[in-house]
Amino acid sequence: MTTEELFKRLGLAPEQSGGGSASSTWTRTTQAGVIESRNPSTGLPLGRVYGCSDDDYDVLVIGLQETHRSWKMVPAPKRGEVIRRIGQALREQKDALGSLIALEVGKIKAEGDGEVQEMIDMADFAVGLSRMLYGYTMHSERPQHRMYEQWHPLGVLGVITAFNFPVAVWAWNAFIAAVTGNTVLWKPSPKAPLCAVAIQHLCNRVLEGAGYPGVFALCTTDRVELAERMVRDERLPLISFTGSVAVGRHVAEVVGRRLGRSLLELSGNNAVIVDETADLELATRAIVFGAVGTAGQRCTTTRRVIVQESRYDALMSRLVSAYGQVTIGDPLQANVMMGPLIDGEAVARYQAALDAVKRAGGEVLCGGRVFSRPGYFVEPTIVRAQHHWKIVQEETFAPILYVMTYRTLDEAIEMQNAVPQGLSSALFTTHLRHSEAFLSATGSDCGIANINIGTSGAEIGGAFGGEKHTGGGREAGSDAWKAYMRRQTTTINWGTELPLAQGITFGRSEGGHHGASR
Repeated sequence: MTTEELFKRLGLAPEQSGGGSASSTWTRTTQAGVIESRNPSTGLPLGRVYGCSDDDYDVLVIGLQETHRSWKMVPAPKRGEVIRRIGQALREQKDALGSLIALEVGKIKAEGDGEVQEMIDMADFAVGLSRMLYGYTMHSERPQHRMYEQWHPLGVLGVITAFNFPVAVWAWNAFIAAVTGNTVLWKPSPKAPLCAVAIQHLCNRVLEGAGYPGVFALCTTDRVELAERMVRDERLPLISFTGSVAVGRHVAEVVGRRLGRSLLELSGNNAVIVDETADLELATRAIVFGAVGTAGQRCTTTRRVIVQESRYDALMSRLVSAYGQVTIGDPLQANVMMGPLIDGEAVARYQAALDAVKRAGGEVLCGGRVFSRPGYFVEPTIVRAQHHWKIVQEETFAPILYVMTYRTLDEAIEMQNAVPQGLSSALFTTHLRHSEAFLSATGSDCGIANINIGTSGAEIGGAFGGEKHTGGGREAGSDAWKAYMRRQTTTINWGTELPLAQGITFGRSEGGHHGASR
C-alpha cells in the first residue's frame, strides 16, 4: 500500500485541520502554526496539520460540555455499545493504522499493529466495564435506613499523550472515560499528529452513526501556551498526562493548585534481575525484546540488567549474540526488528548518554553507532556499567542497556529500587523463595512486578502505572476507572423517624443532655 493509498483509506490529506469533534466541525484556522509530520525512517515530510487557535480551543471545550450534559444521561451499557462499535471499526482499519504508526513514529509494523490491537482490547474491556461500574452497599447504624455509594462522571477530561504510543494511551483513557459518562479533549504529541487525526476521523464516523457525535474532540498544537491553558482550565476536572518527569511535575503542581485531579504516567528506568537459577534462554528473549522494542522508546523499556555474578559471562554471551542478529531498517519491512528513533534530538540524547558512559569508565560491549544514512537510526547498545553512575539513574529514551552484577538477591533488589523511577520490574528465577521475596513488601517497589517475563508488554486487564517519579497514576484495567469518576455516598431514610448517627440527639434529651451530629 502506497502512502497515498494509506492516506485515502484513513481520510487523511497532505494538509488538514488539527482540531474537531465531528465530521462537520473541523477547525478552519490556518494562522496558529503548522505542524509538519516527518517520517523518522527518511527524515522526509509526510503531511502538514494546522494547529488549533485559542478560539478553537474554547469552541471545542464548550462543545464537549454541551455533549456531556446528554452523554452522561445515556445508560452506561449503551455507552459501552458505542465503544464496541469503535472497536469494530479499529479491527477493520487495523492494517492501515498499524502502517501509519510505523510511518509516523518508526515502530516496526508488528508493533504498530500491536498498538492498534491494544486499542481494540481496550474497547472490549470498556464494553464489559460498562456493566460493572459497581458501588458498595453498606449497613446503616440507623434503623429503616439504607446506605450505599455510587459513582458519577467528572465532566470534560483532558488527555495529553506522547509520541511513543501515539494512539493506544489515548484509548486507555478515552474509552474508559467514555463508558463512565465523560467527554474527552485530546492533545496528541505534535510528533504524531497524523495518527491522532486518523483516529478522530474514525471515531467521528462511528459516533455520528450511533447518534452521539462530539464525545471525543481533538486539539492538535505544538504551542506550549495552549497546552498550558489546557492544564490550567478549571473546566477540565482531570488532566491525564503521559510524558517526562519535568513536565509531569509541572502538570501536577498546576492542576493541584486549582484542586483538580491529575493522572500521571511518567518515566521508567526498568530493571531485569537474573538470578543464579534463571532460565537464560527465556531471560535473553525477554531482555532483547524489552530493550530493543520501539528502539528503546517505551516507558516500560528494559534499561538495566542486574545479573548474579556467576551468570554474567553466560548471559552476556547470549545477549551480544542476540543483538548481533537484530535487523535495523525500514519499519514497514517484514524482516526488520528495530526501526529509527523519533528524530534528531533523540539521536543526540543517545550519543550524549554514551559519551557520559565513556567518561564514567563504562565499557560498550556491543553497538554504540549512529548510522550515516537518511533517517534516525542507531545501533542497540549494551554497556557494562556501575549502578551509582548518574547516567544509569536517569531514563534515556534510546536502546541502551546497562548491565551490572550482584552477589545476593537482597543486594539486587536494593539496586533495582535505588532509582527515582518505579514503573516496571522483573525477576528471572526458578527459585520459589526468590520469587516470593521479590513480590513481597520488601521486594520490588514498582507498580509492575513480573516473574519470568520482561518489563515490557503490560496487559490492559491490569491497572497500568508506577510509583515515585513515574507519577503514581493508574490507567486501563482493574479499578482504574474510578479515577475518571466522583464517588458519592448516599443514605435513604425509608422510615418515619429521624434518628441521628452515633446515637446523638438534637435538643434536650430525656436525661437532660444536649448533643449534635455530623
